Amino acid sequence: MIPGLVQILLWQGAGELVSHFLLPAIPGPVLGLVLLLLFLILRGSVPETLAFVSDAFSQHLGLLFVPAATGVILFLPQLREHAWAVVSALLASVVLTVGATGLVLKGLSRKASRD
Repeated sequence: MIPGLVQILLWQGAGELVSHFLLPAIPGPVLGLVLLLLFLILRGSVPETLAFVSDAFSQHLGLLFVPAATGVILFLPQLREHAWAVVSALLASVVLTVGATGLVLKGLSRKASRD
């Protein structure tokens, strides 16, 4: 399990370095995930240690939302004050995400049917 955690932390660290020196507008953990994804695509498979850690994370995913729920309770007065802005931003992001996902899946299914 430790080697898998080390791999995840190394990719996050690489993302932080890229974010700090090259792309400050994009968060380091996001860049780390993109770099990890590119590595896994180039490798063609997921290392067993990394798969073990990711399975353990997915089984306990609910624990990762506890800080977010605490933040919602902490900032409840501000959320109430800006409720319409928050709701409209959430709705717009959901609609855009579903639309983008649909377009990507449509493109991938066309590509798969040609191959």
